[in-house]
Amino acid sequence: MRILIIGYGSIGKRHYAILKDFKIVKNIDVVTKQNIDNIKTFKTLDDIKDISIYDYFIISSETIKHYKQLKYICNKVSNKKILVEKPLYDKKYEDIKTNNKIYTAYNLRFHPIIEKLKEILKNEQIYYANIICGQYLPTWRPKSDYRKSYSADINQGGGVLRDLSHELDYANWLFGEIDTMQSINTKISDLEINSDDIFTAIATTKNKIIINITMDYISKTPIRQMIIHTKENTIQANIIENIITIDSKSGKRKTIKLDKIDRNWTYIKMHQEMLDNNDKILCSFEDGKNIVDIIHNIILK
Repeated sequence: MRILIIGYGSIGKRHYAILKDFKIVKNIDVVTKQNIDNIKTFKTLDDIKDISIYDYFIISSETIKHYKQLKYICNKVSNKKILVEKPLYDKKYEDIKTNNKIYTAYNLRFHPIIEKLKEILKNEQIYYANIICGQYLPTWRPKSDYRKSYSADINQGGGVLRDLSHELDYANWLFGEIDTMQSINTKISDLEINSDDIFTAIATTKNKIIINITMDYISKTPIRQMIIHTKENTIQANIIENIITIDSKSGKRKTIKLDKIDRNWTYIKMHQEMLDNNDKILCSFEDGKNIVDIIHNIILK
């Protein structure tokens, strides 16, 4: 298995560090302008003489570059595996016709809490879900200046709506496709960024479930949780603490404590599914485009 990683920022480095330990992986090259010891690098995709030698491509560059790079790869190769970091694109583009297997890197689908909720909710009549996600941008990546990150720059595809679009993806995955939405997406804080730092919305799904979603860069307390009201239960899920509590109509409480996971766990699981050709949980190309459509419609309002 030969792999090409396009982009070597924090997420590209994470993909490299994880994949180099897979036994099936024989070689990993990187497209980056950085000079990296002991890794074969190319400044651009055009510098690669024969791109077809790679079996698995990972696009982990700035969001604004995703579409152009994906289209380039799809014009050069066939029947390959391609993983594009989330969100798939920075805006809507014309469709890419290809026979490559393309997925979007919504790795949070592989989080034990999300997987457990998927199982629990199969037998529930869901009324309403409240989803909250927030973390203070300056402390999110402590080894780098937040003001120089792509998250801070709307022109690089940054902003909380795109950055934390995991919540949009797993909302669609758990509760059904979002049908209507009213939202506020703006900058309200003193952060030195030109991108949005808060997004809040009330939405309904095609299954007639009401969802409230809030995502932000301003929460000094890291938070990622859900409260779900069903016909029979109220379910609280804390993705950071790995705890689910279920309170029933009768007043009984059930607590499910899952093992804490390594930060790389969901990425490892995602790559394993890619390499095993198992797409049961993976976010498909179509699902990734659907999230782009939702984001596009929010921004247009």
